[in-house]
Amino acid sequence: MRITEKCVRTGSWFGHNLCMALRQSQLDRLRGGSFDVLVVGGGINGAVTSAALAGRGASVALVDRGDFGHFTSQESSNLVWGGFKYLENYEFLLVFKLCRSRNRLMKAYPDNIKEISFLASLDHSSPFPPWFAGLGALGYWGIGQFGTRYPRLLSAEKIRDEEPVIDTTDVRGGIEYRDAYLVDNDSRFVFSFVRSALEAGATAANYVELVSADRVGDKWVAQLRDVDSGEEFTTSARVIVNAAGPFVDSLNQQWGVATDHRIVYSKGIHLVVPRLTTDDHQRVLAFFDDTQRLFYVIPMGMRSVIGTTDTRMDEPFSEVTDDDRNFLLEQINARLNLRQPLTPADVIAERCGVRPLVVKSGGGDQKEVDWTSLSRKHAIEADKRMRLVTVFGGKLTDCLNVGEEVAAEVEKLGVPLERDLKNWYGEPAAATRAEFYRQAKLIRLDSLRTKPDVEPLSDRLWRRYGRRAFTMLEAIRDDPRMGEDIMENADYLRVELHQAATTELITRLEDFMRRRSKIEQVVRDEDIRSSAGLDEVARILFGDDADRRLKEYLEA
Repeated sequence: MRITEKCVRTGSWFGHNLCMALRQSQLDRLRGGSFDVLVVGGGINGAVTSAALAGRGASVALVDRGDFGHFTSQESSNLVWGGFKYLENYEFLLVFKLCRSRNRLMKAYPDNIKEISFLASLDHSSPFPPWFAGLGALGYWGIGQFGTRYPRLLSAEKIRDEEPVIDTTDVRGGIEYRDAYLVDNDSRFVFSFVRSALEAGATAANYVELVSADRVGDKWVAQLRDVDSGEEFTTSARVIVNAAGPFVDSLNQQWGVATDHRIVYSKGIHLVVPRLTTDDHQRVLAFFDDTQRLFYVIPMGMRSVIGTTDTRMDEPFSEVTDDDRNFLLEQINARLNLRQPLTPADVIAERCGVRPLVVKSGGGDQKEVDWTSLSRKHAIEADKRMRLVTVFGGKLTDCLNVGEEVAAEVEKLGVPLERDLKNWYGEPAAATRAEFYRQAKLIRLDSLRTKPDVEPLSDRLWRRYGRRAFTMLEAIRDDPRMGEDIMENADYLRVELHQAATTELITRLEDFMRRRSKIEQVVRDEDIRSSAGLDEVARILFGDDADRRLKEYLEA
């Protein structure tokens, strides 16, 4: 019996750090390894690139100096959308491509990516009257190849009837159109591609920094450093993919590579607050703020996410300021009928990150760029002499296109790839899903829940784990304790922790609390720290290293 199966079935960690055992095996493969492709950066671009290449037979190594999806890719709106607002700048081709990508993702991930309604309220200060926005919504639906339900033009009275929380005093009317959203969190979706790459034979390690890389003969020799231990070692590859997100330019500068594109930065923030909408209907509320830029109220289970802002930045590092927070709270308080206005004390968690926006190189600096008109398009460049591919910009919605386009460039650089069978992404087949639900029903899995307002366990386990959820059913059947929630206020079973320990490359406690799960985004920090289950979480994940990892987490 494999250690993964034994651990999950018995609920025992034997004093061993199972998380680090998996990571150590990946480090062993990196040391002195020789690969077709080294992917630098484990955000959505690097993760999907690794999955696409490994799925087509390339030997791939993926490294990130932090955790997978830990920077820009964990700070998104959790939306999968075609870019309705880009119609304002007549970027019809981009909107068509993004809508097509959205449709592909909805079809490939029917349990993870769901269609959702956007209800946009337009008051007298909005830049467009309702009838004109309605025409835009109709055009958006058509450009999107009718991949969602049709849009609607709404009166102020209809908006008040359907969503009473909206203050319609100054509302002229509005529209409802549809896009999609991630049921779980963005960084967990990123990790699904890392997991896909691993299953296809790739090597992947988080907290591994690229110290340097040089062309030696016909290959790259990279000096890597294990951030967790400080150990340095080398690995080699025929091609490097620079997928470092906001840091792609600095890497290319180190290598003396000139590119046709570069990155500028725009900061966006989100505030997570108690649920604001008044019924069980899952919809996004859209408004124009006082600067006539769109912001949203996005559902996240029993929470609402308010955002986003758009602030010019000169560097990729950002944080939520008092002005940011107060601005969003003022805007939403002015547009909703709330019993009590929201204050900073109502904020459960915050999200803050920069958007890496693509512009042409040459001439001027970032301050001269009209960044407010920039879209989230991506650009891919290949340097044939250096055997280097760089991914600029992009967004979660466009991820499959990025993977396919990078694979095409890598193939042109001399790395042979197998035919693309499109099996490196997506959820398992419908027949596999049906068998899981059949087995879950036999053990009465959904009857284990006692918490109100939570989704059925069968839905949650299948969506998060796919085929791996079968082993979890067996563990729960063998030991009912594995089906118990492990932390107050957090929706995670004991068996999920064992699964995470052995399959999800968790190095630090934050990796699980913030990225493999969204616990930190829906539970207040003080409630997490006082939870009686936090110690057991650390012990399942880290075994005899639990005390150190827990202290590290609490002191961060």
